[in-house]
Amino acid sequence: MRQIAFREALREAMVEEMRKDDKVFLIGEEVAEYNGAYKVSQGMLDEFGAKRVIDTPISELGFTAIAVGAAQNGLRPIVEYMTWNFAVLALDQILNTASKMLAMSGGQVGCPIVFRGANGSAGQLGAQHSTAFESLYANIPGLKVISVSNPYDAKGLLKSAIRDNDPVVFMESEVMYGEKGDVPEEEYIIEIGKAKIVREGTDVTIVSFNKMMKVALGAAEELAKENISAEVIDLRTIRPMDWKCILDSVKKTNRLVIVEEQWPFASVSSEITYRIQKEGFDYLDAPIRRITSADAPMHYAPNLVAAYLPDVPRTVNLVKEVMYMKK
Repeated sequence: MRQIAFREALREAMVEEMRKDDKVFLIGEEVAEYNGAYKVSQGMLDEFGAKRVIDTPISELGFTAIAVGAAQNGLRPIVEYMTWNFAVLALDQILNTASKMLAMSGGQVGCPIVFRGANGSAGQLGAQHSTAFESLYANIPGLKVISVSNPYDAKGLLKSAIRDNDPVVFMESEVMYGEKGDVPEEEYIIEIGKAKIVREGTDVTIVSFNKMMKVALGAAEELAKENISAEVIDLRTIRPMDWKCILDSVKKTNRLVIVEEQWPFASVSSEITYRIQKEGFDYLDAPIRRITSADAPMHYAPNLVAAYLPDVPRTVNLVKEVMYMKK
């Protein structure tokens, strides 16, 4: 199987769907002439032309409104944001129009649209470029929220998102665009709403998504050195959540640790903790624990960036706590 970069997997997904359906188009800042801020759309302007790969002014609310209107009238837009930190300017259209239109129209007007771009921190980018937004968008009925960790999932889930008849929020990561992974040459799609067990284990379940999967898998490797068998789940889709996958794993391991790159209050881990203690309390041999970003804005200094984000040593320590082991 070939290995391609994350950005190439995303590009292939868009190109393949645009070749199949002339209603699909890409719109966003620098997606055309500049080939994308992260070169995700490289070469797409040459193939599809300026009517289907559309450069916009620096006006997230404006071009999102254009795309939402297009989706309501039968087209299938892909909206690229340079970062989800900038997309807060478009939240009115995503929250008040795209997510609500099907309900407000009594099922008569849909909004098949994909909002995608880089999410979360990417090193020393400061407080205004480092927020993770999965929990915010997952709190909105009418949206589907996908957050991917590798090229294979990125391609398969983006193709499914483009074909979906509901608005989909698609979260990537700036620091992963150049990373390579196995991606088949033949066509495939991945069902939205299905988590994946990426490492089987028997002693503890670790749940994560997006680039925090590196922390989860790194912790599992370190724990294995001490004969602790960690099962690692990649959520992939935040809404709808694959509750069965998580609960079945907890029934097996009896312990749960969640790793996410978000602020702790009302986060994805908060919802998972509530749901699993509600439906799986009798299977738990220890309280559910989690590690999140610090409850503060991200700072610029490297030592504060490191203190802000979840890491392998702290995740290992949390696992040892739920295993009732000395650190």
